[in-house]
Amino acid sequence: MQIKTTSLSGVLLIEPRVFGDSRGFFYESFNERAFLEKTGVEARFVQDNHSKSARGVLRGLHYQIQHAQGKLVRVTRGAVLDVVLDIRRSSPTFGQWFSSVLSEENKLQMWIPPGFAHGFSVLEDDTEFLYKTTDYWMPEHERSILWSDPALAIDWQLQGEPVMSEKDKRGTPFQVAEVFE
Repeated sequence: MQIKTTSLSGVLLIEPRVFGDSRGFFYESFNERAFLEKTGVEARFVQDNHSKSARGVLRGLHYQIQHAQGKLVRVTRGAVLDVVLDIRRSSPTFGQWFSSVLSEENKLQMWIPPGFAHGFSVLEDDTEFLYKTTDYWMPEHERSILWSDPALAIDWQLQGEPVMSEKDKRGTPFQVAEVFE
C-alpha cells in the first residue's frame, strides 16, 4: 500500500496494491501490521459499517464529541466525494476541510483520526460505502455540523439539491458547534 498525506494533519489517503487479471482483481483492504508500519497509526477497530446510497445523497458532517471515532473509509461500489473537517481547536488547520473522491475504480481509502467531522456526497447510483471505526456508535454523543455552513464553503460537487436526513438538515453551524480542544 502507498500512503499519501493530505493538507490536514493525520488524515491519510491509502492506495492499496491491487492485483488484477482477466478474472478480476484481489487486494488486501486491511492488514493491521502493514497499516501500523506504513502509517504509524495504532488503531483498534471495534465496528464495521456499510451503507448504500443513491446519487445525490449527502451524509454528514458527523462526529462524536465523546468516544470520538477514528474511521477507515472506502467505497466498494460507485463513488463519493468524501469530506473531512478539522474540529480540533488546538490544530493549526482548525476549521479547514479536505475532500477526495473515493470510488470502486480507484479503490482509495481514507484514514480519518478522532477529532474530525466526516461526511460524503454520493456521485453515482447504488454506491456502497464501508468504514471501520475505533469506537462504538453512541447516539447520545453524536453531533452534526451544518453541511452548507457558508463559513466553511465546502464544495460538495452536487448536481442539484441533496437528499438528506432531517438530522443532517438541522446540523449546527460550525461557529457554535461543540469541538475538540
